[in-house]
Amino acid sequence: MENNIRIIAQEIGETVKMAAAQLSQLNAEEAAFKENPHEWSKKEILGHLIDSAANNHQRFVRASYHVASEFPPYSQNDWVNLQHYQEADWKNLIVLWTAYNLHLCHIIEHIPLYALAAPCNLGKSEPVALEFVIQDYLRHLRHHLGKLLAEPRFG
Repeated sequence: MENNIRIIAQEIGETVKMAAAQLSQLNAEEAAFKENPHEWSKKEILGHLIDSAANNHQRFVRASYHVASEFPPYSQNDWVNLQHYQEADWKNLIVLWTAYNLHLCHIIEHIPLYALAAPCNLGKSEPVALEFVIQDYLRHLRHHLGKLLAEPRFG
């Protein structure tokens, strides 16, 4: 189990480093482009991934001392809107997202084995095990990076 978690931490780190290099190739105009005003731009998707890192950072640490079952749910649209990622500097968002995720890799690598079964609230009906949250974090990251790194549909 512990080895699996370390592998996931490594995969997150490798994924983030590769994606950061590719994201840096987009200019700010491409990153801010919205095909539809009701959908997120690439800047807002990356902002959402920063928020995901922030929320999961709390879960990873709190679960390690068994207080993540009461963690508040995450309202993604409110977080993205209130932080005005659309107006943020693209390069700064990339740097913040990269550094935050590399720090999460460090945390994941040091989570005690006993904590992997600790319950975490994800805003669903029942809390889930920290191990699931860590695995799902990588899945979620890859899902959104697929959208971010897809061919730009710049108008």
